[in-house]
Amino acid sequence: MAEAGGVEPGGGAGRASVPPLSLVEGSSSGRAARIGDPGDLVALARQVQQADDFIRANACNKLTIIAEQIRCLQEQARKVLDEANRDADLHHVACNLVKKPGNIYYMYRRESGQRYFSILSPKEWGTSPHEFLGAYKLQHDMSWTPLEDLERRDAEINILEKLLSRQAALPPCTEPNFQGLTK
Repeated sequence: MAEAGGVEPGGGAGRASVPPLSLVEGSSSGRAARIGDPGDLVALARQVQQADDFIRANACNKLTIIAEQIRCLQEQARKVLDEANRDADLHHVACNLVKKPGNIYYMYRRESGQRYFSILSPKEWGTSPHEFLGAYKLQHDMSWTPLEDLERRDAEINILEKLLSRQAALPPCTEPNFQGLTK
């Protein structure tokens, strides 16, 4: 049912509550009081309906993007937690020397099951007395990088160091400015 002075667009079955179409109130005399073509009201109602559909689609598109960002953030959070667990585990591996950031440590397992770190690689052992489990570089932030990921991680760190050194050269700006950051 349309309110006084309004036209109800397209029935609205199964849709979110949409306020009725409102017409400008007119005085009882003059041009505004003239009755227009009933087709004009239908066209106006269609236009409002189309605007409502576009607004709804636009909101759905934006929410879809946000949902995808949430999934990406959840995946990043899982990765951070996995890496934190791995790093904590590696810091508890037996070691008879003081570990220094920037060095690579080689993990082995004795027959007893005890894991330990050594500064000797399997090649340096010749014939390793124990099972080799992997090699890790201790980073300056006390995180560990597996040897197979070291090249990628070092490349990332180099890019970040370049960005940090160039930061002072960026012009002050109140809006996002990515100029010069991609090269």
